[in-house]
Order: sequence, then structure tokens, then C-alpha cells
Amino acid sequence: MSAIPSSVTEAVPTTRPVNLRVREDIRALIDQAARSQGKSRSEFMIDAARRAAEDALLDQTLVRVDAETYARFLQVLDQPPAGEGFERLMRAPTPWAR
Repeated sequence: MSAIPSSVTEAVPTTRPVNLRVREDIRALIDQAARSQGKSRSEFMIDAARRAAEDALLDQTLVRVDAETYARFLQVLDQPPAGEGFERLMRAPTPWAR
């Protein structure tokens, strides 16, 4: 029997190496970007890969609704935007027009 409680060992994530071959110019670019964020190359690449993986999976999300809900959704999309919230959004200053 282990002296370490299972709750402690389960909380420690297992890491495994991932080896990549990359062109020198791309590695230099990654290193520069990592330094600009105060991260190591590994931290930067893991964060970037995780975000890309999440985005790829979120793009694949399927939402199922009944025919009535879908028809209402299409109806709302076909309506021109209006209302106080839309008017306020259109009056908001744009950062590119300064």
C-alpha cells in the first residue's frame, strides 16, 4: 500500500515529451515571441498548441435543436439589427478611427 494518499497522486498531472522538428527561422520566431511574453519556448508552444486544439474542437461542436427552434433562429438572423443596445454599439468609438 502506498504512503501517499490517492487524492494527492491524482492531482499531479503526468507529462510526456513531444518532439518536433522545426526550421531554424521558425524556431527563432517562436523564441522571440516566447521571450516577449516572459515564457520558455516549451511554455509558449504548449499554450499555443492547447489554444489551437481547443479552437479546432470548438469549431466542430454540433448543436442540435428542434425544427421550431431552428426556424426561430433563422428568423432572428434575418432581421436587421436594431434596438438601444445596437444603437449604443454603433456610437462606440472605434480604435482604428482615432
